[in-house]
Order: sequence, then C-alpha cells, then structure tokens
Amino acid sequence: MSGLQSPAAPLEGQLWSIEVVLEDLEATARFAADLAGLLRPGALLVLTGGLGAGKTTFTQSLGGALGVSGMISSPTFILSRIHRAQGLGPDLVHVDAYRTDPEGLESLDLSSTMADSVTVVEWGRGMVEAALVGTAGSWLDLELIRDSQAEATPQDSPGNAGIITDFSETEADLLGSRRRAVLRGYGPAWVQPPQL
Repeated sequence: MSGLQSPAAPLEGQLWSIEVVLEDLEATARFAADLAGLLRPGALLVLTGGLGAGKTTFTQSLGGALGVSGMISSPTFILSRIHRAQGLGPDLVHVDAYRTDPEGLESLDLSSTMADSVTVVEWGRGMVEAALVGTAGSWLDLELIRDSQAEATPQDSPGNAGIITDFSETEADLLGSRRRAVLRGYGPAWVQPPQL
C-alpha cells in the first residue's frame, strides 16, 4: 500500500465505530491513555492510515500509558519490537506490516507473544486479524486520518514549485496537527463500544 492510496475499506464483521477528533498531541496522548486502560494481554490493535497519519506517535503514547520500557519508534526496517512492561501490565509488541506479506508476518511468530502482550500492528488491516486471533477472534482497528486542512501548506498550492529552505519547527509541528481517529470493534470481546 502506498502512502498516496486510501486505506482499505473497513473489514466485514464490524460491530461498532467511534470517531474522535484529536486536535493535537495532547489529545492524542489522552485518547491513547484511555484506550490503554481497556487493553488486556492478548489484545490486538490494528493501526491504519496513510504515511504521516500518526500511527507511531499514537503507539508512543499508548506505550507510555501502558508503562512499557524502551523508546518506541517506527519498526519499519526491523518489522517488530517488543517493549517490556515495567510493572504488572502487559508487554507491547509493535509491528509494521508495510514492507511484508502474510508469510513474512508468520515468520515473526507473533502468536508466541500474543497471550502476554498488547499487539499493535501498523499497516496490517486485512492481513493480520485472522492470522493472529482467528476468524472468530476479537480485535480493534484504529484508523488515523490527517485533517486535510492541516496538511495543506503554501508549498502545496498550484503553480508553487518553491524549494523549502526553512526546516525549523513551527508551533503546529510541536503541538501536532489535527487528526480524526476512527475506532472499530470486531469479535466477541468488543461487542459493546468502549466509553472513551
């Protein structure tokens, strides 16, 4: 899937959908903390969204709320990282399925860590659910969508092929841009939508 394409349509069997507007990084962190409070060992969270939608940023906030160790960064070239719990909570397994296929994911042996971990898979929609929790299993799908207005910059305007020479961070960069988060529930563990 290219970052220029739209994410795949929601999978069949969706039980509910909740949409939340995340105004900035603080709102994203609060949403991740609320969600972390609901996730138990064995939970699967599939993250969907284009390049730069905030999947890894969300996972960093989720990991912080779960209290796991280690810096959470994009697992693009490593494919999978395990962040160990610092207390009694579950480990966090962070996976990037962008550059792999079902056979490549199978070689990661994620099923061996599922029972004791919260597993977060970026770019995994339609590829990991049945493999990790079975066709009758439960999972959450979180789609992050950047606000189109937040993405538009003066350099993007038609006829402006200007060269960017100022790479300093703006206040918007530091606070994070606005996103929509669409959380979808699947399977018997997620029959009812959570109170977020």
